[in-house]
Amino acid sequence: MRKRIISVFVLAFACSLALTACGAGGEAMKEKRGKASVNAGEKEQRSKRASYRDRSSVQEKPTRHKFKFRDVYGQTYETYTDPSIPANEYDDRSFVHNGSFLSYKDEGHSSRMGVDVSGHQGSIDWKKVKEAGIDFAIIRIAYRGYGHTGSLNEDSLARKNIKDAEAAGLDVGVYVFSQAINEKEAAEEADYAISILGGRDLDLPVCYDPEHILLKDHSKDPAARTSSVSREQFTRNASAFCDRIKKAGYKPMVYANMLWEAYSLDLSALTDIPVWYADYEKLPQTPYDFDFWQYSNEGVVPGISGACDMDIQIIAGQ
Repeated sequence: MRKRIISVFVLAFACSLALTACGAGGEAMKEKRGKASVNAGEKEQRSKRASYRDRSSVQEKPTRHKFKFRDVYGQTYETYTDPSIPANEYDDRSFVHNGSFLSYKDEGHSSRMGVDVSGHQGSIDWKKVKEAGIDFAIIRIAYRGYGHTGSLNEDSLARKNIKDAEAAGLDVGVYVFSQAINEKEAAEEADYAISILGGRDLDLPVCYDPEHILLKDHSKDPAARTSSVSREQFTRNASAFCDRIKKAGYKPMVYANMLWEAYSLDLSALTDIPVWYADYEKLPQTPYDFDFWQYSNEGVVPGISGACDMDIQIIAGQ
């Protein structure tokens, strides 16, 4: 009985406080509700993915979960998601393959088709590439050798490809094939790309491609200078490169496949940097957000001799 009396008393006291709060704070609650309704549209817009966006606006997965993926050789891996990294919220049903070409369309996004090339493709007829429906190109501008010396080299056709692709009406970005083993070398690679550009404007980012060199037996190439670089060091290298690119007035981006996202790069330390994701499966395996997807290395495009890498850019708000 005593417990019941105390319970009734506590309940009555709580109701009294609630009535007082309602009377004193009624106007404040109305104002708060008004602000909430006004901000609803803004919140919806902020939740949509935008190119080169404030990636903190993308919703994050609340908890870790286990998932499997496989690499280009068919080797299967199992790991856990990192809930601190912006999540992949694309609808797999909205990816449509049509031969070498891929499109994406949902309520808040559209897509553009692209290729990425290097001097290995030889001379390219960029007018034919444009006429085939390609909207952009990501062109290798430089590379570091993966042997002991690790010398920096300009791609033999970088300047010609950039000039001719732009003249044909394509948007252009560039990438550096990196073999940096520390921040100093990563910054050096960025500076080298910037010097080749010589102040030239770009429509798309300057991308850091921090390659691990792998053999088909899944062991690291003993000649690769990055074989012993830790995940933490790879991440610091990526940050050093991107910081340098930002300071030069260009947009940075990081290239990564699922193996690198799981084991070689800490994407939680790079959440403000767009990702160029590489995966040759039918659908992207990554649980993490990306702006560009390199979905094939066997594309056939008029104007380019032999196979080439195919890419899609997903754009918000269209």
